[in-house]
Amino acid sequence: MAGIRNCWSHSRTAAALIWALSLLLFYTFLQLALRNSSPNMDPISLPSDIPISNTERRARLYDKMERDLDDRGAAFLKQGETSQSLSISELFILQDGSVRPVLKAANPPVRANVLYMGTAYSEPISKAVREIFQPFFENAIWFQNSSLYHFSMFHASHHITPVPASDDEIEDEAIAIRAVAESACPLKIVLDRVVLTSTGVLLGCWQVASGTDPISIRAKLRAALPRAPEKQLYDAAILHTSLARLLGQPKSSSTDLHQTSDQLQFFHQLVDRLNNKIHGFKASVTELWYVEEYDVLALALDGRMKVRRFHLGCKDRS
Repeated sequence: MAGIRNCWSHSRTAAALIWALSLLLFYTFLQLALRNSSPNMDPISLPSDIPISNTERRARLYDKMERDLDDRGAAFLKQGETSQSLSISELFILQDGSVRPVLKAANPPVRANVLYMGTAYSEPISKAVREIFQPFFENAIWFQNSSLYHFSMFHASHHITPVPASDDEIEDEAIAIRAVAESACPLKIVLDRVVLTSTGVLLGCWQVASGTDPISIRAKLRAALPRAPEKQLYDAAILHTSLARLLGQPKSSSTDLHQTSDQLQFFHQLVDRLNNKIHGFKASVTELWYVEEYDVLALALDGRMKVRRFHLGCKDRS
């Protein structure tokens, strides 16, 4: 009789184990089925530890930049900050009916590494920007010099954390940067969108179709310039260039402005027109510049600077 009870007990245990395993397998397959049936999951809802592509990282960054004007309002209309904690009145004056930059010596000079956009690409963009914005901001806009369109990459020294350097140290930096340029491949890029920030800066935001990604270029520059400030000015993924800076109110006689009671909406309409005209514009980038800016924001304001130009050589394809 004891043997029969033991056999019955073992049978019940085995049955319970099989039942539990069956439930576990059913639950697992159910979860897999549900997951496969939802391919359009919102990427923003994914856990932060799931890696995303550099392209997606840039797109999310540009989405945030695009919302800046609505989130913060048009600070530039109140003569607020426009760049590097400087106000519009500190950077520009109206002289003889024209906007002029206020050039101030940078001490020590800023040492910037930028990718350069050639005029074959910058001039058509500049022309489109002028055609759309000039009629509404006659003496309240500064257009970026089309011969100096650039993408800020990495600073060996900047205004927040100055890193003084001797002539020999600067030459050593130049040699190291040349090596970075020789290892990086030329970029083919596509204009993702144009955005207007709350500080009045009109920015072209780009994606990379091929070539060495800006994240990799910045990492190479970080390794090549160990004395550089730990805190850099821009997100490692960003690839953007300044197109113009709005400095004040649009012309009050503007018909388009009178047709909308919302001034922010008017700005959005102008940006939309520009996007409709140049969205998807393609360009090639083949040079990395090492720039000593002797004036504050020299690259943006046509100030004094010394430029060393290095060709992207693509010697290291790793």
